[in-house]
Amino acid sequence: MKLYGIPNCSTVKKARAWLEQHAIAYEFHDFKKLGLDDATGQQWLTQQPWEKLVNRSGMTWRNLSDTEKNAVVDAASALPLMQDKTSVIKRPLLVDNEQILALGFNEADYSQLFAKE
Repeated sequence: MKLYGIPNCSTVKKARAWLEQHAIAYEFHDFKKLGLDDATGQQWLTQQPWEKLVNRSGMTWRNLSDTEKNAVVDAASALPLMQDKTSVIKRPLLVDNEQILALGFNEADYSQLFAKE
């Protein structure tokens, strides 16, 4: 299992703490250091609409110019933005066997997700 995010993001910190408290093994993928490759981004975009993967309420999105924002109209145009500005990706992203398990962190959702295992 892999958790994608940015180490100083408060929501990512909460998700990591929750996983550690519940002794759930995961690998952390730091977007700032490791980026996002084409294959992974395309895989995610087949599972979730770009509108959910791109955090349009976050500071990274709000700091984009109107031209940059208006250029993102579909998955194909969202992927280059997600790769160039990984902070725009909704986080954390919890993935297992290339399947998105959770987008963002909600304690109740994580509890329900891991109660099945």
